[in-house]
Amino acid sequence: MIALITAVHILVCFFIIIVVLLQSGKSGDISAAFGGQGSQTAFGPRGAASALSKATTWSAVAFMVTSITLSIYASRRTGPASVLQDMKTQPVKTQPAQKPATPAAPQK
Repeated sequence: MIALITAVHILVCFFIIIVVLLQSGKSGDISAAFGGQGSQTAFGPRGAASALSKATTWSAVAFMVTSITLSIYASRRTGPASVLQDMKTQPVKTQPAQKPATPAAPQK
């Protein structure tokens, strides 16, 4: 079961990379950063979502689902929860603090 989910997760990763790279920008060039006429496109009305943006959305959802599923399977796996869990700790040997030697006061 984990092998199937891992294979689907890897395929979704490659698919989302391809879909994102195929999309064109939102036409926000350098003039949009400084208040040029292209800045109206950033917050203006959007057209209908293209097939690539829908594919990006659904592949992102599939990526999240497979990621969460794999993390749940990994947390439920039997065995130690930590690498250091099976290590035996040895008591630390401590010594009492030594008083610092004070110089002798001159006798009168």
